Amino acid sequence: MSAHAHRQTQEPAGPATTPALTDLRFRALLGSRSWNELPADVQRRFSKRLSGNAAATYVGRISELRMNRAGRILSQVLRLIGAPLPICLDTDVASVVTVTEDATTGGQVWTRLYAKQAGFPQVIHSAKRFSGPTGLEEYIGFGIAMALTLHVEEGTLLFRSAGYNLQLGRFRLPLPGWLSPGALTVSHAETGPGAFAFTLHLAHPLFGELLDQTGQYRDQH
Repeated sequence: MSAHAHRQTQEPAGPATTPALTDLRFRALLGSRSWNELPADVQRRFSKRLSGNAAATYVGRISELRMNRAGRILSQVLRLIGAPLPICLDTDVASVVTVTEDATTGGQVWTRLYAKQAGFPQVIHSAKRFSGPTGLEEYIGFGIAMALTLHVEEGTLLFRSAGYNLQLGRFRLPLPGWLSPGALTVSHAETGPGAFAFTLHLAHPLFGELLDQTGQYRDQH
């Protein structure tokens, strides 16, 4: 055996490398063409594998929040089912978003914390599930879910509502239009390295623009 071959057999093997696991479900819903229009950081956030005890956390502040009278009434009425909308108009307050695995469905649990100028923060829970008529839905609890469609416009990722339904066991009952809170659009727009704006817009055909909320966030590593 040559000295070179001997050295090769004696050198310890380096640490095994395993490709990073990625979640391709958002990419599959968008399609490769739309996905490739997104900034790299947005792609990374929406392809993180969050199984087990993994979590993604984003910290920032609420920079804008507006509700008309109908929106304020709606947000208070919805406190009966867990308050999925902001219940006060405080701005320039701290906000934290945490994303973890939904162990029941394999989807994602989104926990949003909004500080208040007085009192305890408001905490909103919802789950993104890869099911329903569009392949993606937002479940807010009490059997209520909202179908979502995904879009990309000028590098911004958009989630748009596509109908609401009530889940009773294995059955899904579409909610009639008069029970719908309106058309919801959520946007995720890159604002700089490791930073993004999260905007929520809710509009009703009769009661106008119910809610406009913008939060500015940064990745936490």
